[in-house]
Amino acid sequence: MAKKSFSELISSPGMPVLVDFYADWCGPCKTMAPILEQVAAQHQGKLKVIKVDVDRNQAAAQQFRVQSIPTLILFHKGQPVWRQAGVVPAHQLSQVLQGVLS
Repeated sequence: MAKKSFSELISSPGMPVLVDFYADWCGPCKTMAPILEQVAAQHQGKLKVIKVDVDRNQAAAQQFRVQSIPTLILFHKGQPVWRQAGVVPAHQLSQVLQGVLS
C-alpha cells in the first residue's frame, strides 16, 4: 500500500480530520494521547484522527506553522477550521467537534 501524502490524509471526503502534531519526547503530547483515543472512539465513523510526528514530518509542521506541541488542527474538506496548541481537555475537544460534525 502506497504511503499517502499529508494533503491526501487531510482531504478525507466527507469526514473531518483531526491532526495531532506531536513528538515522542514531548510530555504534554503523552497526556493528549488517551484524550484523543477517547474522542476518536466517541466520534467513530464521523471523524478521522491522525498523529503526525513533527520530527519525522517537518514539512507538514512547517506548512501549518506548528510552533509548539502538541498542536491539534481540525481539517474539514482539506481546510483548517480550528487549531489549538497545548493539551485540550476531552470535554472541550468534544464541544469543538460537535460544532463541526453537526
